[in-house]
Amino acid sequence: MKKSIIYLLPIALLFFQCGGTKEVSDAMKNEVKEVVKEMTDFRSQAPAPGPAPKIQINDPETFTLDNGLQVVVVENHKIPRVSFQLLLDTDPMLEGDIAGAGSMAGQMLTKGTTTRSKAQLDEEIDFIGARLSTSDGGLFAASLTKHVPTLLELMADVVLNPAFPADELEKMKKQRLSALASDKDSPDAIARNVASVLRYGKDHPYGELTTEATVGNVTLNKCKAYYDTYFKPNVAYMAVVGDITPAEAKDMLNKYLGDWKRGEVPSHSYSTPTQPDGTEVAFVNKDGAVQSVISVTYPVDLKPGAPDAIPASVMNSILGGGVFSGRLMQNLREDKAYTYGARSSLSRDKLVGRFSAGASVRNEVTDSSVVQFIHELNRMRDTDVDQKDLNLVLNSMTGGFARSLERPETLARFALNTIRYNLPKDYYATYLEKLNAVTIADVRAMSNKYIKPENAYILVVGNEDEVAGKLGKFAKSGQVDFYDNEGNPVEKIEMPMNVNATEIIGKFVKATGGKAAYDARKDYTAKYSMEVQGMKAELEEMRKAPNMYKQVMSMGGQVMQAEIFDGEKGKSSGMRGTKMVEGDELEKMKYESTMNVETQYEKLGYKFDLKGIEAIDGSDAYKIKVTAPDGSTSTEFYDVESGLRVRQMVTEDGGPAGPITVTINFADYKEVDGIMMPHTMKQSVGPQSFSIKLEEYKANTGISNDEFKLE
Repeated sequence: MKKSIIYLLPIALLFFQCGGTKEVSDAMKNEVKEVVKEMTDFRSQAPAPGPAPKIQINDPETFTLDNGLQVVVVENHKIPRVSFQLLLDTDPMLEGDIAGAGSMAGQMLTKGTTTRSKAQLDEEIDFIGARLSTSDGGLFAASLTKHVPTLLELMADVVLNPAFPADELEKMKKQRLSALASDKDSPDAIARNVASVLRYGKDHPYGELTTEATVGNVTLNKCKAYYDTYFKPNVAYMAVVGDITPAEAKDMLNKYLGDWKRGEVPSHSYSTPTQPDGTEVAFVNKDGAVQSVISVTYPVDLKPGAPDAIPASVMNSILGGGVFSGRLMQNLREDKAYTYGARSSLSRDKLVGRFSAGASVRNEVTDSSVVQFIHELNRMRDTDVDQKDLNLVLNSMTGGFARSLERPETLARFALNTIRYNLPKDYYATYLEKLNAVTIADVRAMSNKYIKPENAYILVVGNEDEVAGKLGKFAKSGQVDFYDNEGNPVEKIEMPMNVNATEIIGKFVKATGGKAAYDARKDYTAKYSMEVQGMKAELEEMRKAPNMYKQVMSMGGQVMQAEIFDGEKGKSSGMRGTKMVEGDELEKMKYESTMNVETQYEKLGYKFDLKGIEAIDGSDAYKIKVTAPDGSTSTEFYDVESGLRVRQMVTEDGGPAGPITVTINFADYKEVDGIMMPHTMKQSVGPQSFSIKLEEYKANTGISNDEFKLE
């Protein structure tokens, strides 16, 4: 009998290295060569899928409390831990001008009860090392087995006796507003929001967005009304998983949640969103963006447990469902190097599902990337997949399903899905049989049914000036439709006659004090405060005519970064050490250090290009491309009515991460020493943003030249 290659190779190497006899050595060599050839031939072919493994899934214990709460218990006594997941099975609802109220109501449940303050509740949860979180869709709690009675008592208090404290709601609203502000600077968040609006429409709960306006409308009464209407046991499921028996679970749940009163819960129905009649190209402008976020998306009618669910999932996995070998990834990343990742998803939902395919790509290859997306979508429909590609996905999905069975939570989820979606009782027990029965013909059929590039929204969030003009060719109408961050259509604003960039800059100078006021300013000191990643920072800026400049940022009294220009030479210092500024960087420092640069643009050689009018926070603003003397560019926005500068955007070298865009929004202008100064600035660098406040400003104090010495 032939020995395995794993066994033969070490022995053969030993003989070769130790000078064994020629006969033995030659025989061993021939043996190894023969085995290697067999193994090589074997490995050159993808393994054919074997018969689907038989899955034995024990039925969880189920029962219903008198109040209608349906309970699923999955026993697992390996670890002394128990988890409880409460799931409200209610229809999605439209919230209108209070969108977000339900979400906040759900989170408010852990902010205090009629018997415990939030601090007391947090302390008791921490004391037993438990987890307890709530949402508009239910609750999750977990603890060691010995603490389950205490956990259930806390859980019942949260569910039955929420206090809805006013101060906690105000905190939550501030947090939500902060998150929404950050989303405005995130192309990915913008793409998610606008894609939802395009797919479903704002008259569908899946297309409704929480906005700053709707958050402002949320009140305690609205939160209480949501809780009173939807938190009812007769529309809820409880999954109990872990070191507990069904009898114990039933006794405890009756004890702690038996008094939870059932009630009528309203049902809601909506018309099913449809795919667009022809490809539509939607664009959201993100000035200064160096990448475009692309999303090819549309709604699909695919329900959980439907006959198509499994073969459609296989089809999507071949296309780009997270497997690195997916066609989208192989094309746009491996072959074209357009992106770090390109993927697709095909989701199932009891109301309406969705298809999406997307990636973040460089500006210059945005239109080329759209071409490749459409190519791969059409290829899925027009050609059969290779058997080896199908086998790879089937093996991956089989392994993923088998591994998921190791978690008891999976069995609870299967049981809940079976009940909620009225699935056959053996749906999950026969899942692998159905999965491994998927054929090449099935994949082709699913592609033709669910891949619809000719009825899709092609959404791009990016730099309009560099990208939008190349995308009209993909639309059935030949035109690009523009939207704002919330999915509202944007009409292009016509430029007034006889307006130019020089006049707009002049209006800004006049609005902030006038040229005479600027000329009278010979020096100034400005002190700012900011918070960076939770840490307080101070920034002090000094300027003196004609072009001396110093800026120092410190935290806790320690200088973190500094720049000084004495009129001829410059120096910068920071965490990486100190260096003299030289070359092009020094030349840039010279003109940027010019005192009252706003009145000297023309003298210094700045050039301006008026690009149009855009809406900034609800007000129209002129958009001007500014080219500095060294050729670098920035984009500035000036309010049409007031003339004040409201935004500035600069793209800078981000090192290994590539170019990054720095955005500064100016607000809260106040007059100080004859000049209107913005007292609040919000700066965004990539996904990070922070506010800067002007705390102190003094002009013409006779700053000594010694302040600008390069020591």
